[in-house]
Amino acid sequence: MTNISGSSESEQSTISGNAAAGSQGATGNWNIELLLDVELPVSVSFGHCEMPLKDVLKLGAGSVIELDKSVNDPVSIIVNHKPIAKGEVVMVDGNYGVRILEVESTADRIRSLG
Repeated sequence: MTNISGSSESEQSTISGNAAAGSQGATGNWNIELLLDVELPVSVSFGHCEMPLKDVLKLGAGSVIELDKSVNDPVSIIVNHKPIAKGEVVMVDGNYGVRILEVESTADRIRSLG
């Protein structure tokens, strides 16, 4: 589709994209402030296992599921379905918490977004 100026929509979006990139400044910094209030799901993975459906259907109150990790193994901290850190389980005022032990590098976290 062509607009009045004779350029196609894809050319227009490329021009708009380049203009937006130019507004980031000479250093290439983007305005991260716009994203700081975005909420993301955070979960902690203690481990996993695979079970046949017939065993899943037998689960009830008091059932125990054996995971593939030891009690002392680090847990994975997952943000927006991507693992970003490792930690250990701690107690905080009678509640569970996670102490972060290791965080992936910023480059690795950005790479995992794609």
